[in-house]
Amino acid sequence: MKIGIGTLIVCLYCFPFVYFSMYQDFSNRSMLGYLFMIVATSLFAFFGKLFSNSISLIIGNILSVIISFYFISEMTGNERWGGYFKPLTPYQLLILISFLNSIPQFFALKLANRHKKRRRKIANL
Repeated sequence: MKIGIGTLIVCLYCFPFVYFSMYQDFSNRSMLGYLFMIVATSLFAFFGKLFSNSISLIIGNILSVIISFYFISEMTGNERWGGYFKPLTPYQLLILISFLNSIPQFFALKLANRHKKRRRKIANL
């Protein structure tokens, strides 16, 4: 059961969240892509830690960054794309957003641990 849930979490993380957020910002001038990324990855982290282990979260985050890197590299032909995120390059922004996105995920992991401990305490009564 845990292996199946871990695999599902990794598959859900394979969505290129950072690329999607940057593309929404670039094409629609909308920050909703970043909000979607934070909410989705935090939920994946919470449920991943609650029902599986942290390894699937680490693997999923790495795969998401790799897939985002691929799609960002496909956009390099668009001159406006490269200059839109000044003073950072799109690749630098990918790394920065990926790092910053790990912060809410860390808090989601802590919350899941607290919830797990509370459930164990209730079960032992």
